[in-house]
Amino acid sequence: MSVIAQPVDLSMFGIDPWWLVVVKAVAIFAFLVLTTLVMILAERKIMAWMQMRVGPDRVGPKGLFQTVADGLKLALKEGIIPTGVDKPIYMLAPIIATAPAFMAFAVIPFGPEVSILGNRTPLQLTDLPVAVLYVLAITSVGVYGIVLAGWASGSTYPLLGGLRSTAQVISYEIAMGLAFAAVFLQAGTMSTSGIVAAQNDLWFVVLLLPSFLVYSVSMVGETNRAPFDLPEAEGELVGGFHTEYSSLRFAMFMLAEYVNMVTVSALATTLFLGGWHAPWPLTLWSGANSGWWPLLWFVIKVWVVLFVFVWLRSTLPRLRYDQFMALGWKLLIPVSVVWVMIVAALRILDTDDVLPGTASLIVAGVLSTALLFAYLTVRGRRTRRIAQATEPPAGVDAEFDAMAGGFPVPPLPARSSTRSSPPASAGRLPGGS
Repeated sequence: MSVIAQPVDLSMFGIDPWWLVVVKAVAIFAFLVLTTLVMILAERKIMAWMQMRVGPDRVGPKGLFQTVADGLKLALKEGIIPTGVDKPIYMLAPIIATAPAFMAFAVIPFGPEVSILGNRTPLQLTDLPVAVLYVLAITSVGVYGIVLAGWASGSTYPLLGGLRSTAQVISYEIAMGLAFAAVFLQAGTMSTSGIVAAQNDLWFVVLLLPSFLVYSVSMVGETNRAPFDLPEAEGELVGGFHTEYSSLRFAMFMLAEYVNMVTVSALATTLFLGGWHAPWPLTLWSGANSGWWPLLWFVIKVWVVLFVFVWLRSTLPRLRYDQFMALGWKLLIPVSVVWVMIVAALRILDTDDVLPGTASLIVAGVLSTALLFAYLTVRGRRTRRIAQATEPPAGVDAEFDAMAGGFPVPPLPARSSTRSSPPASAGRLPGGS
């Protein structure tokens, strides 16, 4: 018999004394800033290890103070404002990009109720009946900073980066929202503390595997990280939307990027990885999910997800723009819609005692994931066969088609858009007969 979700009790929130609210807010801010400092250094070290390089090793013992040195350098550099910018919006854009990244963490649960100087309080600043929608809305505001930075810079490359970011966020937030919908159906609530409580016995990464995979891809696209870092594409747009920024204003964009990475990692932990609940072997210990220990499990899970960001950046090349849009609109969104319908149908069948809900979701998730990977494998092989079949024979120089594959590309230096005959002097030595 399925258990109908009960309304989440939020009476523990909003009753803390003012000084405790300030302490929590400062603690969250410090956590995000320190995590960003450590993350930048860890990313450079891990990427160097993966790519068989040395990495930072000069500033401090084994380069441990490199992030601090970079921060001081940016703080002491001259802030240059180009002549053609829209100055009020140009100055405001970094703030708009950074502030929402910090605000989103207000509803992230770090742990259960604890005692702080005699006050029983949850390790969470606040919670809302629609807390996950709040996170989605706040993180969406951050893209305005990127768009306005590109528009206000008065330059072509930043404008292109801002436009790319707009299309990117619109495309991948739809898939992310559909992944959230499956979580809402299963948990019966949009409250972050309620979703964590619903995973007390079994994490949603097991029950809602397709949603977790869709969210994992969407969160990389949402944060403009490789291989989806098209708004910043250095090889195409110099630096993208922040090309005309320097000094602390440039540092604020970098801070917003890394804080957003921590936010989406914490959201993945909250929605799919059990939140602050201890992983399976540690649950055998009765005190694993009480006191301050859950804070440690939460931080470890967040860092595991952050490691995946670095792993992707170290191994995958940047996608082409049409590939990136096709992935979001032609694959992630249709898969998410079908999966939400499956979850809703299984929930109804579970309520009517037709099928066991937990087992049915696990089987449906595994089968859906297997079918998806099988489809991608077949499609990849078919694409390779078509490419091999259309290749000209060896030694034959086919006419260059700029629109081959559906995406216009310029010809390489040794090729031209029209076939031309070699000059009459080709192959003849200077002065020869």
